[in-house]
Amino acid sequence: MTISERPVADSLFPGFRLLDVATSGARIRVRTGGEGPPLLLLHGYPQTHALWHKLAERLKSHFTLVCADLRGYGDSEKPPTDAEHAPYSKRVMAQDMVEVMAALGHERFAIGAHDRGARVAHRLVLDHAERVTRLATLDIAPTREMYANTTDAFARAYWHWFFLILPKPFPEDMIGADPETYWLRKCGAGSAGLSIFAPEALAHYLRCFSDPQTIHGSCEDYRAAATIDIRHDDEDGGRKFDQPLLALWGEHGVIGRCFDPLALWRLRAHNVQGRALPGGHYLAEEIPDLVAAEFTAFLGENS
Repeated sequence: MTISERPVADSLFPGFRLLDVATSGARIRVRTGGEGPPLLLLHGYPQTHALWHKLAERLKSHFTLVCADLRGYGDSEKPPTDAEHAPYSKRVMAQDMVEVMAALGHERFAIGAHDRGARVAHRLVLDHAERVTRLATLDIAPTREMYANTTDAFARAYWHWFFLILPKPFPEDMIGADPETYWLRKCGAGSAGLSIFAPEALAHYLRCFSDPQTIHGSCEDYRAAATIDIRHDDEDGGRKFDQPLLALWGEHGVIGRCFDPLALWRLRAHNVQGRALPGGHYLAEEIPDLVAAEFTAFLGENS
């Protein structure tokens, strides 16, 4: 594995280093800084590591932060896929992150993760339990259990789950015709609208999502979630992970309205706590003070 320093062209993470880490499967873009025990932060769809820029300012005195772009997203590599979508399985994406953390000298670490990144984190703690101390998730429940408990209300609210898994190139072509409008309408549809996104972060998201390879990579992420990832979950049987889990979700969002997040997480983990926070889906950008307080209190314990 090799690490390359990159020039910083924005002011989103003052004092942080910008790196490319070459893992065995993909080149991963990383922002890292702060001091204290290591904390890996993973973003969701259709965003990048810039999701964490508000939290980074609040957490950098408590943790050494590693904010990574998932493969297929942001400025990370977008490897070719296959018929089973295996290169975008959460198992492979989790392996990327284990190697990134090892390359940076972090053999054991906590994880804070939003949306798709939390699905990667879930697989990481299952496959690499010895690496993870604690896990905090933002606005998700486990993938397999969400599919199994899908209702009409959820399908209407999370229509993109079922659109993005359609065979290539249908969703890629539809989104690629106007990726900026797609991004803005999808991410601005929640109760908070687009005002929660800082202009520089928004520009970063739109630049990255305008790349056809990112559109394709993110579709592959969802295709894998509906197929190979569920197969991997089924192969686990009734196995649960032991690491403490904090599940947070937005009281104005879809997850708590359509599911019981704590009940679903207790099907996959032994030690679960959590609650709704007064926000929508993009909690780290909408209410960063509250999320930072929750992360600091929970992830800092025995880390």
